[in-house]
Amino acid sequence: MLLICDDEKASPSMEEIAADPAYQAYEAEVNRRGGTLGGARLRPVADATTVRVRDGETLVSDGPFAETKDFIGGIDIVECADLDEAIALAARHPYASQGCVEVRPVWE
Repeated sequence: MLLICDDEKASPSMEEIAADPAYQAYEAEVNRRGGTLGGARLRPVADATTVRVRDGETLVSDGPFAETKDFIGGIDIVECADLDEAIALAARHPYASQGCVEVRPVWE
């Protein structure tokens, strides 16, 4: 799974993403490798709700879990042969050059 992180203040619209040659090239590479297994772009952190349970009490707060410049902007779930292939694909993601892309295996 590729966890896409970026600075929310510089987040492009869906239309800007669709028109960006860097995103088009990334999408073409993902499709060449077999496509995504899933993924989604997330709404801004202002729309987040954090839920914790402590001593049996459910605590709900508005906003994200952590205060940070980077925010989780979305996820891509892709099939890769190994970690090296996942890293190579993550390096092609446009946000890798302005934010970061965390590569994390999923449980099978």
